[in-house]
Amino acid sequence: MASRYAAVAITTNGIRLALKLGALLADTEVYGYAKYSGDLQETSSALQVFAEPVRELLPKLFRQYEGIILFFSLGAAVRLIAPLLTDKRTDPAVIVIDESGEHVISMLSGHLGGANRLTLQIAQLLDSHPVITTASDVQGTFAVDLLGAEFGWRADHFAPMKTVSAALVNGEAVAFLQESGERSWLPPGAVLPAHVRLCGSMAELQEAPFSAAIVVTDLLLTGPASAALGERAVVYRPRSLVLGLGCNRGTSQEELETVVQDTLAELGLSLLSVRNVATAGIKGDEAGLIALCAKYGWKLTLYSPEQLNTVVLEQPSETVFKATGAYGVCEPAALLSSGARDLVLKKKKSGNVTIAVARVSFNEAGESLHE
Repeated sequence: MASRYAAVAITTNGIRLALKLGALLADTEVYGYAKYSGDLQETSSALQVFAEPVRELLPKLFRQYEGIILFFSLGAAVRLIAPLLTDKRTDPAVIVIDESGEHVISMLSGHLGGANRLTLQIAQLLDSHPVITTASDVQGTFAVDLLGAEFGWRADHFAPMKTVSAALVNGEAVAFLQESGERSWLPPGAVLPAHVRLCGSMAELQEAPFSAAIVVTDLLLTGPASAALGERAVVYRPRSLVLGLGCNRGTSQEELETVVQDTLAELGLSLLSVRNVATAGIKGDEAGLIALCAKYGWKLTLYSPEQLNTVVLEQPSETVFKATGAYGVCEPAALLSSGARDLVLKKKKSGNVTIAVARVSFNEAGESLHE
């Protein structure tokens, strides 16, 4: 499916407006009820005409598109969409627009599904009034379930989201600790509520009184820290770690994966925080490396011998130089990719694999310095 959005209209005016939006909003496919499409289907090749009742059409579209834009009353939309709902993490964004285009209403999946963002975009295109009712947006703060989404942050567990979100919008004490990752996570124009306390360390967070907590870290939480947070904390994993990997020719994905998992576990680091793998260009065709990166969605960043040799190493290897043209692979690759000055883990050899780990450096604006 090439299109991201489906615009559905069941009146003549609604179909005209849907076609207008389709011409302005990229990746939008327009569906018009046959009975009221009339000459519009002859003048617009973009119009998909349907003859069945809209209640039969919507289930087909609901699982196919990222967003559904409905040009009819909110009440009708509620009745038609209700039987199709599954989960806020998978349901598409649903937008409702009256047939005169006065109001654009974010109806479903405002945060995770992107309906709020899409509502604002459509309202600007149609010169309409956006209607958004989610509490965090109305209050001008941030949405817990969207924190760091633009950076690829991922939550360890989704279950605490409801508890933490409720505490945030109801003015309860919320502790916030960030140990790694981008610092520019607060949306443009949003403000940090007075009841959110920024903590400088896990020890400070554990001592602070709070109803809920948000922790942004690449460290695994164990012992007292885990016990203190319990089920009232959302733990986000920023993409803040770079794995420098070297391996003998033909090393399997399974061996590489085992070394990575065991190494991160020993360091107390989360696998979810790995941003990318870095290595020598000569390793760019290693099937095991390629398969490992594909499994986890990691980018494989490659460096030439000349680039790797710009990094001064404590223990340059003549053996590695003869094989690759560089005096080291995993350590310089990790440092170059992360922008870090020091390694979290210096080169460690395990079987056919060598691994080094670096933490991504961010500038004062919270932006990563390298990839």
